[in-house]
Amino acid sequence: MSAEAAESAASGAAPRRGRRPMSERRRTLQRLEISRAGIRLFREHGVAATSGDQIAEAVGLSARTFWRWFRTKESCVEPVLSLSIAAFVACLRRWPAERSLEQHLVADYRADADAEPGDGELVFDVVRMSAGEPALRAIWLVVQERAEPVLAAIVAERLGRDPDDVEVRVQAAALNAALRIATEDIAAATADGDQPSEELRARLSATVRAATRGVVAGDPVGPAGPG
Repeated sequence: MSAEAAESAASGAAPRRGRRPMSERRRTLQRLEISRAGIRLFREHGVAATSGDQIAEAVGLSARTFWRWFRTKESCVEPVLSLSIAAFVACLRRWPAERSLEQHLVADYRADADAEPGDGELVFDVVRMSAGEPALRAIWLVVQERAEPVLAAIVAERLGRDPDDVEVRVQAAALNAALRIATEDIAAATADGDQPSEELRARLSATVRAATRGVVAGDPVGPAGPG
């Protein structure tokens, strides 16, 4: 008898049967695997010609599992897109007091720990396809929108303000827009297969400079923005 079964017997509870519940970590990684496969299939065959069942088959899962985790086939792109947002948020959390945000992004921006080498290009693929696929565009914008409260909390802590202050919320929205615009610009610039290399950092830094007008830690954020 297993230790689990013995414990259940001692407590009078019936032993659990079947497979153990999937851990949150494993679920996250499996969703990422599905997301990568889905984006590749969308890129190769087009969104209309790709079904959710085909995506599930590509990673060796049942169609039932796919539809339990994703409401639509297009929504499977969300886990990979979220990695780019997570990397930006993590970079902001590491922002040192003595350095401007623009300088910090150039020096410190890096991929999320769960990202694989090709994930950046998959994000660009989704962004490119979203120009003609409203469902993909909606998901890209929703992923962006979800980041704003997190960015507001970081900005508020940095400046000693309340996250609900309208100036802080506007600053967070501007930072979010900077990330979106930089990503979309690089996606367009690399459509012919060129690799962005360090260009993403430089473009992100430039858009952040435009969004914040050079704000640094401790500078007040007023209704008219930083001076």
